[in-house]
Amino acid sequence: MISLTHIETALAAIDAEVKALLYDQSLSLSEKDEKMLPLLRESKVLKQAHEDLCYLRDNPPSAPNGCKAGNYRKED
Repeated sequence: MISLTHIETALAAIDAEVKALLYDQSLSLSEKDEKMLPLLRESKVLKQAHEDLCYLRDNPPSAPNGCKAGNYRKED
């Protein structure tokens, strides 16, 4: 899946950015916290998406018509 490759690349980039912030001696701890919090949130979301896609790749839906979640959605 191409999406997995993109997510893995994004995770690596976020990890590199977090490490750079950690090693930056010119920033105070509060500045580091402010800059790292959004990155860590994004990393958490990407990790969950990666796990979900890996699960779907390894365990594809068994229904012949695909996902039926749309049948229960109310359109306004």
